[in-house]
Amino acid sequence: MAKKSKKNGKALAKKNGKSKLTFQGWRRENGRVGVRNHVIILPLDDLSNAACEAVASNIKGTLALPHAYGRLQFGEDLDLHFRTLIGTGSNPNVAAVVVIGIEDGWTKRVVDGIKKTGKPVTGFGIEGTGDIGTIAKASYVAKQYLQAASELQREQCDISELWVSTKCGESDTTTGLASCPTVGNMYDKLIPQGVYGVFGETSEITGGEHLAKARAINKKVGEKWYKVWKSYQDDVIEAHKTDDLSDSQPTKGNIAGGLSTIEEKALGNLEKIGRLCQYIDVLEPAEAPRKGPGLYYMDTSSAAAECVTLMAAAGYAVHTFPTGQGNVIGNPIIPVIKITGNPKTVRTMSEHVDLDVSGILRRDMTIPEAGDALIDMIVRTANGRLTAAEALGHREFVMTKLYRSA
Repeated sequence: MAKKSKKNGKALAKKNGKSKLTFQGWRRENGRVGVRNHVIILPLDDLSNAACEAVASNIKGTLALPHAYGRLQFGEDLDLHFRTLIGTGSNPNVAAVVVIGIEDGWTKRVVDGIKKTGKPVTGFGIEGTGDIGTIAKASYVAKQYLQAASELQREQCDISELWVSTKCGESDTTTGLASCPTVGNMYDKLIPQGVYGVFGETSEITGGEHLAKARAINKKVGEKWYKVWKSYQDDVIEAHKTDDLSDSQPTKGNIAGGLSTIEEKALGNLEKIGRLCQYIDVLEPAEAPRKGPGLYYMDTSSAAAECVTLMAAAGYAVHTFPTGQGNVIGNPIIPVIKITGNPKTVRTMSEHVDLDVSGILRRDMTIPEAGDALIDMIVRTANGRLTAAEALGHREFVMTKLYRSA
């Protein structure tokens, strides 16, 4: 667990107008840079989970991503399903992909989407072959992919090629005072250097929506954001007669940590975007940014595993996760960096903490110093340091479902 950085003031030193901050990454066929080198076995649907897990068991070093959905979905829900699977396979932290589905048609759709990145990808349909034959064929390909990936070399990359997402969880009063402002300070320093950033959690901005709208780069983007937020209020909360978000926002843990209202939680949440950043576009769930470097907003659930899965599917390679009470979330393909300013959490859940910024509350660490320490931790993680969640085996992969299947 890291504490105060010794590189304060040096993290963003410039030379000839460019950041000197670099990291060692894997450059993929489409030019994107990853910080991990996974070979994943990706199920199209819940029926294919067992086959994918069998392949991963056969070929040590590959990673299966089982999930619960993929049958009889339709419309916008089906579009999101495919966008998430294709985006997951396309993430620059993934070197190669084996896709397995119950039938060939939808499997091919995922394969074709991932193939646009240029990376190695092969699909298999179980119908007409069965599990045993499919597992055998897929295992052979997965072995080839894994060996090829093991020979890929890192190269030095400028910090501007890094995509960094954020989402907080198990928030308390310390989150808005320390860990979220730490992320905000990091973004204030790295976004001007060309980094891609993203924040989300639509429901958690309730009560601070006027502040979020005002942080858009222009009125048009602000109105686009407000329409997304209002749709959540009208189509989800009001439609289901849950005006006060009882037992959900704030959660029981939030309340135990001193956040008695969603408005208090929203104000702390918005600290993650710093003092200077303006978001330049509003993304659908799992949608990749298309307007160039900058801060984006993504319409996501506030559930940790769902949100991180969506941001990874959009192409983000490193995730920063401020927490108060202590959240153990990880992700299979992107490292999740845990930051806390709660001294109790540092004591009781130290194995889950990557960066301790509780010094902010003791006044022996400033927010700018904490931001520099987080930048240092991001670079170390990009260079190969395993996060606490990775070391502990947290690989939560949760698809977002919009409505029930047909």
